Amino acid sequence: QVQLVESGGGLVQPGGSLGVSCAASGSFFSINAMGWYRQAPGKERELVAQIRLDGSTKYADSVKGRFTISRDNAKNTVYLQMNNLKPVDTAVYYCRAELLPRHIVVWGKGTLVTVSS
Repeated sequence: QVQLVESGGGLVQPGGSLGVSCAASGSFFSINAMGWYRQAPGKERELVAQIRLDGSTKYADSVKGRFTISRDNAKNTVYLQMNNLKPVDTAVYYCRAELLPRHIVVWGKGTLVTVSS
């Protein structure tokens, strides 16, 4: 059984910074894409950022230049550094991983990020 455990999150003031991380544990060969999605109240879950095994990244337009995704393959961990946070960034942030070789997708339980003064 594979688990994704997120950490970080919390309350931050507008303009502040916050980092979240997600570690995968269990039995798998390797992880292809690791990413962060978010879901705000009353809205659909959306992609925030994704990083593939080859290091290529993809970001939502709304976070480009403010958020940075990275990963440590040896630790099976993905990180999201969020800078210049805005109230609209308030959401539950979910970690997602695509496991190889069968391309199975697993999700974390989510961590709440609240941007408010």
